[in-house]
Amino acid sequence: MRVACVLDVDYEDSEFKQPYDTFKQTGHQVTIVGLESGKELKGKKGTVTTKAETGIDQVRPDQFDALFIPGGYSPDHLRANPKMVAFTKAFFDAQKPVFAICHGPQLLITARVVKGRKLTAWQTIQDDLQQVGANVVDQEVVVDKNLVTSRKPSDIPAFIRESLKLLEKVPVGSR
Repeated sequence: MRVACVLDVDYEDSEFKQPYDTFKQTGHQVTIVGLESGKELKGKKGTVTTKAETGIDQVRPDQFDALFIPGGYSPDHLRANPKMVAFTKAFFDAQKPVFAICHGPQLLITARVVKGRKLTAWQTIQDDLQQVGANVVDQEVVVDKNLVTSRKPSDIPAFIRESLKLLEKVPVGSR
């Protein structure tokens, strides 16, 4: 599967690195999509640094099978970019898998795709989600159709487990 990881600076190091590494180790192709190609992206804890392999101007949603949104401050930066918001919304329109952890659902709020959906997020984002009509639960992982969400770094194992299960369910013809 081809997974787009949308990322900007100050992401939560572990929420990017652990799922990213696991997706790659299990045979998925993960592409880091940033605001600009080649930009160095450092995590907020400073333990992980990576690069945007491509910029949002150079990709289309139909080039990917799934979307991964790590938490930290990255989703707030990304949602200020209309192209990144449209890219995110396109995965919901096509009913492709979307994985968002911690502050990741901030990007989903801006894309206006959470109303009526069941999900979780970082504690402060849970209220924002409720205000826009999401059905918010406070548990380590929530799966609602094509959407997998989790709250925080300690939820990463459950987040990865359910994300991989969803990737396995994608029909072979659509890969």
